[in-house]
Amino acid sequence: MDEVDRDLEKAERDASPSRFPEPEPAPKVERGIDDEIERTRTASSTSSSSSSGSRNSVSRRDRMSRQSTQPDQPYHSLERNETALSRIHTQRSQHSGTVGLTAASKTRTRQAKRPLPEMGAGKPFPPPLPEREEYVVEFDGEHDPMHAQNWKIGKKIGTAVMLGYTTLVSAFTSSIFSTATLSVAKKYGVSQEVGTLGVSLYVLGFATGPVFWAPFSELKGRRLPLILSMFGFTIFQFAVATGKDLQTILICRFFGGFFGACPLAVVAAVFSDMFGNRSRGLAITVFSMTVFTGPLLAPFIGGFIVQSKLGWRWTEYLTGIMGAAAFVLNLFFLEETYPPVILVAKADEIRRRTANWGVHAKQEEIEVDFRELVSKNFSRPLRILFTEPIVLAISIYMSFIYGLLYLFLTAYPLAFQKVRGWGPGVGGLPFIGMVIGMLLSGVYIALTQPSYNRKLSKNNNVPVPEWRLPPVIIGGVSFAIGLFWFGWTAYKKSIHWAAPTVSGLFTGFGLLSIFLQSLNYIVDAYLMFAASAIAGNTFLRSLAGACFPLFATYMFDGMGIQWASTLLGCVAAALVPIPVLFYLYGHKLREKSKFAPTRPKAPVDEE
Repeated sequence: MDEVDRDLEKAERDASPSRFPEPEPAPKVERGIDDEIERTRTASSTSSSSSSGSRNSVSRRDRMSRQSTQPDQPYHSLERNETALSRIHTQRSQHSGTVGLTAASKTRTRQAKRPLPEMGAGKPFPPPLPEREEYVVEFDGEHDPMHAQNWKIGKKIGTAVMLGYTTLVSAFTSSIFSTATLSVAKKYGVSQEVGTLGVSLYVLGFATGPVFWAPFSELKGRRLPLILSMFGFTIFQFAVATGKDLQTILICRFFGGFFGACPLAVVAAVFSDMFGNRSRGLAITVFSMTVFTGPLLAPFIGGFIVQSKLGWRWTEYLTGIMGAAAFVLNLFFLEETYPPVILVAKADEIRRRTANWGVHAKQEEIEVDFRELVSKNFSRPLRILFTEPIVLAISIYMSFIYGLLYLFLTAYPLAFQKVRGWGPGVGGLPFIGMVIGMLLSGVYIALTQPSYNRKLSKNNNVPVPEWRLPPVIIGGVSFAIGLFWFGWTAYKKSIHWAAPTVSGLFTGFGLLSIFLQSLNYIVDAYLMFAASAIAGNTFLRSLAGACFPLFATYMFDGMGIQWASTLLGCVAAALVPIPVLFYLYGHKLREKSKFAPTRPKAPVDEE
């Protein structure tokens, strides 16, 4: 951890002392993973994945201790309200860990090379604002209706459905091109592997897109990047549909993935803005289901389109129309959920109506430092990925799972179209088995939520990351079983088609269970550095998703469906101990980590 990282962590602790309390005498308890009381406090739901803290000067931190400037709400009342206090801390600190320093602290990083410009017209520089903190707008207590967590439930559900559809469109588009690869390869006289690049380059766009969209959403809010990205996504889908040569099609597929990556990077943050600790897990479960069911719904739809008179280009016209619908919905119905940007709008209205130009929000003090932006969005994610054992091992596991998701786009057509002679449309229907398995996984995780909430309450609302891992362990076993089952029931036409289709229940269940709870484990373990940890994880797994389809055909043709699936099943089984080891020893690794915030355990009362 370098000096910037240490300053960032210190600033986060100084800004949010309620999240990092001192050790208290421990009650008489039995030691165990479920009774671990070592976790740092996470009072704010919006800070779990995007909050990073800020490098502020001493005077800035002193001023931040004054929580309220509302004349009708005394400080002592707000101080007793932990939710309101935490929200103020969070919205002040969360932007700087991603997009750069504030104007006040930027001078500590480097001195300006150019002389300060004059005021002009012979005017002297005006004096500083008196008590600058008095001009900073805040939320009006815990129940301020402007805060997204205080929206009516109907509005939250409507927003969640709209963004769930947006995410589904992006994920759906990633795999629908797989049904067109043979047609494209035949039309332009290239091999099937070159045609498969249309899938791989789109997923590669998923790897590069979040590096831009995530910090953009921290700087300008969630609404603007979602609108811009869906507009760009729509343009490039129609560009693929009308492309006159192969290079145009492949390049536009990459940029379609780049723009389509925005919902995958930002929508989860919107759900974090809207839902608190107790309901966010269920909301993220629904989001993850759209991410994974989308690629599995596309093959049979695309197959029927390719078989029809419409031809392969209508697979892209369809996604362009779906993208245009998402763009219109977001443009007219999506409201901002990011707290710092909501306060910018509030400050703008107060300035306009009171003619007091000094009123502002903290987000308006930002000056993006390019060197710091590069460090926080390129350097730190890679450092965390390759130096933190938890992030590296979990990312390898998730990359294997994510790669197989796109490898199945090759394996299933071989098993049901080549072996059994089915057409592209009917041959894509067995993917429904995996979709049902994912739905069952979502129901299972939702049923575990009450138990998780009870543990949270008993532990003073302090989450223990290892609580997330039991579903990962169960999902790992289920996933390996599904791979063996598929391999030894799909390689011969004489075996009934229902047998390999049912294997999808196990692979789908395992895939979503592993992915979702592993993601939650990283977020809970790394808190203020969660955004960087997830960025490194996303980069590695997207590379796997892009590469696996390229060798899938050679692998299954060369080894046979049964032995290729057996090899993959053995790898999946070998990876099952990873979550088991972290469940048993993860807390010890986090104590030694430079990035995972933990506190020393209090002595245990043996009486």
